[in-house]
Amino acid sequence: MSIPTPSLSHLTSADYRHVYEPAEDTFILLDALEQDQAALRGEAPFPAYTNATVASGSEFTGLPAKRPRLCVEIGSGSGCVSTFLGKILGRNNAAILSIDINPRAVDCTRRTGKANDVHLEPILGNMLSSLKSRVSGKQDQDLAEQQGLIDLLLFNPPYVPTPEEEEALAQQDAGIAGSWAGGSTGTRLVDELIDGRGLEQTSVHGIETYLSPGGAFYLVAIRQNDPPALVERLQKRGLEAEIVLQRRAGREHLFVIRALRRIND
Repeated sequence: MSIPTPSLSHLTSADYRHVYEPAEDTFILLDALEQDQAALRGEAPFPAYTNATVASGSEFTGLPAKRPRLCVEIGSGSGCVSTFLGKILGRNNAAILSIDINPRAVDCTRRTGKANDVHLEPILGNMLSSLKSRVSGKQDQDLAEQQGLIDLLLFNPPYVPTPEEEEALAQQDAGIAGSWAGGSTGTRLVDELIDGRGLEQTSVHGIETYLSPGGAFYLVAIRQNDPPALVERLQKRGLEAEIVLQRRAGREHLFVIRALRRIND
């Protein structure tokens, strides 16, 4: 079933001066979600992809899908991806939390959900740290105590390789540059999410501790980010990870990586 791209006609050029406008990296993530839509609704197992451009029709043994209750998008921007996910899931009572460090993006996300009749919960915050009180109800709960809560996690990160100082300033300013400036390898925030504290100091509280058993994580990357290495790192965290979609878009070679946590973990 084809899912229409959310209407963004309510957003203007004034909005896009401060918030990332959906582009090919957005649309490849929409396509990856659409091709897995039956699994995302808990209607069928997650398919495996032997070719990253065409579904193989096979399945991951022991990785059935489940009906999600808690979905989170990091860096929601315009709200296009969160709203698209809401259209896939329908009215199934799943909570969709849409996090962004940019207050203008939080407002755009709210407006996009409303314009498309999708209920979103936009949150102003940095990565997953902003979920402590929203998910647990406690301001001071340790990460270890809230592990395994997220059924579906989406992240189209700032992936453009930039000087470390530029990336740090972009995150500090919480403006549009924070949507693309990714640090020296374009993976600074991805490193933080996957390994808890980045490459140099790996934490026991990595990406797998946030995912519920049977939970799924979708990540956008470009060739300069070394997607095979990202897949390997996710696998080392105990997840079933693979590249599920890739395509060229101008000078960029885009990838979507999917990582699944086994239900019996």
